Amino acid sequence: MSGLFITFEGGEGTGKSTQIRRLAARIAASGRAVVTTREPGGSEGGESIRSLLVSGDPGRWSPEAEALLNYAARDSHLHTLVRPALAKGCVVICDRFMDSSRAYQGYAGGCDLKLIDGLDFAIVGATRPALTLVFDLDPVNGLARAKARGGAVEDRFERKGLPFHQNIRAGFLTIAAADPARCKVIDASRGEEDVADAIWAHVAPWL
Repeated sequence: MSGLFITFEGGEGTGKSTQIRRLAARIAASGRAVVTTREPGGSEGGESIRSLLVSGDPGRWSPEAEALLNYAARDSHLHTLVRPALAKGCVVICDRFMDSSRAYQGYAGGCDLKLIDGLDFAIVGATRPALTLVFDLDPVNGLARAKARGGAVEDRFERKGLPFHQNIRAGFLTIAAADPARCKVIDASRGEEDVADAIWAHVAPWL
């Protein structure tokens, strides 16, 4: 059985983590081996780089430096976890992947998209998600959710200001519109059960 790579994307506080846990449990119950992971992170090297990206002063890195750090973490993650799991036939569900770099560093941060294109070509290569679920939510609500859940140590991006997060949302919607076969937009303002049902409707055909 071939592996399946699914990614969850979206701004802060959109509820991705909760829905990843629910989806993983449902897939496992169907008898498929499932691996959940996250970016930046997912490997020892990736987690080390994560701490540099998600904590500290919002201006500590330029968008270009952020992109390079993210792709360094992604390279480790792909080699260490994602590709081996896919080769074993697992369903891999990743909280953020290449589209977050394009939305956060590119559309919101102003990093040249040609740099991100080049990094995608060199680092991601053919290991692209079969399905990407883009969680869409008004950033005012998302940031309020993120603040309520705590975790102030990893709040560097949350502190970049509302206009930044509005640009992230617009960026994700642009990405989804450009690749509708892969990207499915999920209305994250709906209740948890409704969101879970919408996700399953997109995932089930792949299983």
